[in-house]
Amino acid sequence: MVTLDLSTIRAAHERITPFIRRTAILTNPLLDSDFGARFFFKCENLQVGGAFKARGAHNAIFSLSDDEVAHGVVTQSSGNHATAVALAASRRGVPAKIVMPSNTPKVKCDNVRNFGGEIIFCEPTLAAREATAAQVVAAKGGTLIHPYNDARVIAGQGTVALELLQEVPDLDVLLVPVSGGGLLGGCVIAAKSLRPEIQVMGVEPEQADDAFRSFRAGERLLDGRRDTIADGLRGSLGELNWSIIRDRVDDIVTVTERGIVDSMRVLWENLKLVVEPSGAVAFTAAREGKIAFSGKKIGVVISGGNVDLDRLPWQ
Repeated sequence: MVTLDLSTIRAAHERITPFIRRTAILTNPLLDSDFGARFFFKCENLQVGGAFKARGAHNAIFSLSDDEVAHGVVTQSSGNHATAVALAASRRGVPAKIVMPSNTPKVKCDNVRNFGGEIIFCEPTLAAREATAAQVVAAKGGTLIHPYNDARVIAGQGTVALELLQEVPDLDVLLVPVSGGGLLGGCVIAAKSLRPEIQVMGVEPEQADDAFRSFRAGERLLDGRRDTIADGLRGSLGELNWSIIRDRVDDIVTVTERGIVDSMRVLWENLKLVVEPSGAVAFTAAREGKIAFSGKKIGVVISGGNVDLDRLPWQ
């Protein structure tokens, strides 16, 4: 059993440093002026594989013993975790079988194949993804690397906040997108350990809001819509992540589909970066006035940048 604390996240960072990028933290005076705050964008869209998921996948796979990877690894994912597992497995020298929904964007399927992953398609529901992954493990063996409900994955994702606060130690607020909760869970452990007074907020699409509703109800709710444009945030809140989020996160807010697209374009235009819809969700909370930000230093996690350039949402 992995204990999740700051020392675990620091150990994860040491383990994965040879394989990941220490991503840039960008600022933009124009956006700061518009909002009357200072934004520090942690650009995980520049990460290996195009998303923060490389952190958790590498930590999980390189934590396994040789016996545990003898038959390779298996996962289920709508895209970015799939790419990360395929990449980490190739570096470990083991095969990766990846269950993906049939409506996954082509760019994310291409990324998995480019890193040597074998794709098994399933119906575009979370239940189908999980059932198919279980069937693959039962039939062919392999260690399951859950995309978010895994302590090793959570620890790896927490290195995002670790790096951000190492460089900007006096942040007032940290905005993190939430779906399954691995990124938010890891980041809140790291952030609150390094700066107890920081306000950590999860941000979720209105059209995939199980974490928001769970936080308000005080219990994990798994029902609801999952038809957001932010395809990387269609997962369901993990049990392990829920316990962390419930106890440590300050609040969870939701944002609109229109706001996500508009924020995505603002980031493209101002930061000159390719940002996917899921990566624009955290910044949307500020743009839609979901947080009190005046005069504050705000960390914003841009979680990924894997976009089908032939199908941009504003075209």
